[in-house]
Amino acid sequence: MVNDVLRDAEGRMKKTAEALRHHLSSIRTGRASPALVEDLQVEAYGDMLPLNQLATIATPDPRMITIQPFDNSMIRAIEKAIQISDLGMNPNNDGRVIRLNLPQLTEERRKDLVKQVRSRVEESKIALRNVRREALDDLKQLESEKMISEDDQRRGGDKLQELVDKATKELEQIGAHKEAEVMEI
Repeated sequence: MVNDVLRDAEGRMKKTAEALRHHLSSIRTGRASPALVEDLQVEAYGDMLPLNQLATIATPDPRMITIQPFDNSMIRAIEKAIQISDLGMNPNNDGRVIRLNLPQLTEERRKDLVKQVRSRVEESKIALRNVRREALDDLKQLESEKMISEDDQRRGGDKLQELVDKATKELEQIGAHKEAEVMEI
């Protein structure tokens, strides 16, 4: 019983780390990456769709992203979505392909991006604490229903804390790696 609760909590902690990696991939680092724009929501066909479902995204060189819509009538909608996003880029199009030139990041912009990274890491730590709280509640519930002993509950809580500490360390490493990447010139 205790192992089931711990296994579930550990799986949710791993998903939290993966979600953080995914969120951080959309933060600009000075190098072009399709991840910067692929989840950008575009109003298309009366609905909001991610850009990667409407176009082919490529990076022909380290400073440029090209977006080739499957339907050329979507160019205006894609441009509009890029302009209202917080990417800070102006799209150029030739009627078939949209080009995004990535300007060199200023020191001030890099510091803003580092703040965003730290904010996302902190949000992930909050998610970890929520997982821990729910798992502890589950252990207390099992103990109150006399399905496990008080000692088992305490040992499970200690093991859970070890898992949380390990996951927190991993989140901090992910954040530190992304911060170094952002500050790299």
